[in-house]
Amino acid sequence: MAAILTSFPKPIRVIDPLWIPLTDGIRLAARVWLPEDAFASPVPAILEYIPYRRRDFTAERDARHHPYFAGHGYAAVRVDMRGSGDSDGIMVDEYLAQELNDGAEVIAWIARQPWCTGKVGMMGNSWGGFNALQVAALRPPALKAVITSCSTDDRYADDVHYMGGCLLTDNLSWASTMFAFNTRPPDPAIVGERWRALWLERMEGSGLWVANWLLHQRRDVFWKHGSVCENYAELECPVYAVGGWLDSYSNAIPRLMAGLRVPRKAIIGQWAHQYPHLARPEPAIGFLEEALRWWDKWLKGIETRVMDEPMLRLWMQESVPPATSYADLPGRWIAERAWPSPGVRPRRFALNPGRIEAQPAPEAALTIASPQTVGQTLTEWHFQGTQASMAEDQRLDDGGSLVFDTGPLSETLEILGAPILELALAADRPQALVAARLSDVAPGGAATLVSYGLLNLSHRDSHEHPAPLEPGRRYSVRVQLNDCGRVFPKGHRLRIALSTSYWPIAWPSPEAALLTVYSGISSLTLPVRPPSAEDSQLPALPPVELAAPLATTTITPGKVAQTIARDRATGLTTVTREDDRGRIRFDDIDLMVGWRKLETFTIGPTDPSSARHEAVWNLEFARDGWQVRTETRTVMWATRRSFEIEATLDAFESSARAFSKSWKLSIPRDHV
Repeated sequence: MAAILTSFPKPIRVIDPLWIPLTDGIRLAARVWLPEDAFASPVPAILEYIPYRRRDFTAERDARHHPYFAGHGYAAVRVDMRGSGDSDGIMVDEYLAQELNDGAEVIAWIARQPWCTGKVGMMGNSWGGFNALQVAALRPPALKAVITSCSTDDRYADDVHYMGGCLLTDNLSWASTMFAFNTRPPDPAIVGERWRALWLERMEGSGLWVANWLLHQRRDVFWKHGSVCENYAELECPVYAVGGWLDSYSNAIPRLMAGLRVPRKAIIGQWAHQYPHLARPEPAIGFLEEALRWWDKWLKGIETRVMDEPMLRLWMQESVPPATSYADLPGRWIAERAWPSPGVRPRRFALNPGRIEAQPAPEAALTIASPQTVGQTLTEWHFQGTQASMAEDQRLDDGGSLVFDTGPLSETLEILGAPILELALAADRPQALVAARLSDVAPGGAATLVSYGLLNLSHRDSHEHPAPLEPGRRYSVRVQLNDCGRVFPKGHRLRIALSTSYWPIAWPSPEAALLTVYSGISSLTLPVRPPSAEDSQLPALPPVELAAPLATTTITPGKVAQTIARDRATGLTTVTREDDRGRIRFDDIDLMVGWRKLETFTIGPTDPSSARHEAVWNLEFARDGWQVRTETRTVMWATRRSFEIEATLDAFESSARAFSKSWKLSIPRDHV
C-alpha cells in the first residue's frame, strides 16, 4: 500500500504556464513545481521533456511525483515538446535532431534561472527515457545525471518498429497513436485565440509517421541517429537505467551496463511499461525515494552511498501458471556487481528430435510450415500491464510449431540473461522468418511463456545489409531471445518452440515458407545463474511514497478488452483490442477529455497477404461551450512486393468539420 504524502520538508509552489523561449522564436510551455524559497535559495532542477500534454494526458502521473521532488528541494520541470500540448511548432517525427537540440536549449535555459543552482538532471519513462539518453549524448554542460526508464539504446533492434529485422505490428500501432495525438489542440485557456491556427497547423504539417518508418526497413542512418549504442562514449554523465522484464525495452539495460563507462546503476523489476512506483503487476517499489538518493548524490553532492551498492538489482521471477493478466508476480530481488556477470555461466544443450538434451543425437532434418495464425497467444509486443495483455497457455501455439522439451528437471534451474539458439536450417523461399519461444512447462502440461525472439532470415548476417535466402541452402543462424530472470522449479520442463509466423506481433513473410531445421547440430544456450548468498544481504527497497492524486471526475467510465474470433467459413481470425479511457474531467482546469482506441488484426491460416491491421482513434476535448474532436483511421496490408497504407483524419469544432485529409501509400518491401 502506497503512502500518500500531503506535506513535504519544503512547501512548494506551482508555475503554469512557464514559457521557455528557443533561439528560433518558438516558445515551449512548461509546468514547474518549486520549493517556495527557491528564488532566495536556488535548487537543482529535474527535467521531464515529453510530447504528452502536461495539463491533461500526463497530469495525473505528474501529480504523483513532481511535487514529491519539489518538496524535497528540487525544481521539477515538465516541458511540452515542440508541437505538443501548448507549445508552438509542429512535431514531424520522434527523436529528431530538432527535438534533441531543443532539449539541450531547455537545459541551458533552466540552468540560468534564478531559482536554479545551474545543475540539471533529466528523467523520463518511455519517450522521456529515450531522449534523456539522447540529449545526454549531446553533453550539455548543465546536465549532470539522468534516470532513464523503459527506454532503449538501439532504435532499430530494440524499439517498437522492428525486432530481429521483422516488421512489428506495433510499428503501425505506435504510428496511429502519434497520428491521433498530433491532432490534439492546444488549450485556449493558455494560448488564447491562437489555438485554432496552431491546431490546424499541426494537423496539416505533422504527416503520417508510419510512412517515414516503412521507408527505412533496414538499419540505416535513420535508425542509427538517436541510438546511443552507436557510441556509448558520448555519454559522460552518470546514468540510472530502470525497467521491467515485462517491458519490451528491458534488453537495453544489460547493454547499457556493459557498454557505458560512466558511473551507472540499474534496476529491473517484474513490471511492464511504467515507472516502478506505479508498477503493474505488483510489487511496486519506492522509486521516488530511490531517485532522490540518485539526485542528491549527483546534483547536490550529498553522499547517499547509492554507488556503494551492486550495479544491478534484478527481479528473479518464480514460476507461475499461464494467465493473460496478473495482480502480482512472485519472486525475489537479486544483485550483480558487474555486467556481464562472472556468476552467470552459459550452459549449452542440443536440440534433438522433440528433445532438449545435454548430448547431441545424430543429425536429423525436421520441417515446419506454421499456420499464419500461430502467435495469437501473445497479442502485444508493447506490454502496458493492462487487462488480458499477457500470454496465454503456449500449448495453443505449440501445435503449429516445432517443439523441443527437456525431461523433468531434477533440480531447480535459474537463468539470468538472454537465451540463445544456434540453428542450422534451410528454407524453400528467399524470404522467411523464424520465431522462437522459451516456455516453462508444469507437470500438468500448462506452458507459460518465459521469453521469445524473432529473426528475419534475410537479416541473418546483418540488419544493415540484408540478403535473400537461396532456397534449399543450409545456413547457420543465431536467434537471441529477450533477456529474462526466471526460476524453473524441479519437476518442470523447458520447451523451445519454433514457428514460421508470429502474428499479430510481426508481419508475415511475403510467402508462406517451409523451414527445415537440422537437429543434433542445432543448440540452445541458457544463461544459468546459481543463487548467491549475497542476494539475501541486499538492503530492502523502500516502500512506495506518492504525492496526493490529482482531482478528477469520471463522466463516462472506460473499458479495456481483447477478443479473438475465428470465422469457420473463411478461416479468418481477428484479434480485437479496445482501449477506451472514457471521459474524465480535470477538475482544476475544468477540462473534459475523452479518448478511445480500437485495433483489429486479421489473418487467414495459409495466405500471408490476408494479414490486415486497422487502428481507429477518437479524441475529444470540451469546456464551457468549446468542443473539439478528432477521428483518425489507419489501415495497412501487404502484397508480396509492397506495404499498402490508407489513412484518414477528420477534425470537428462543435458539430462543424474543421479539417479533413486522407492518404494512400504504397511502399516497396525491402527484405521484410
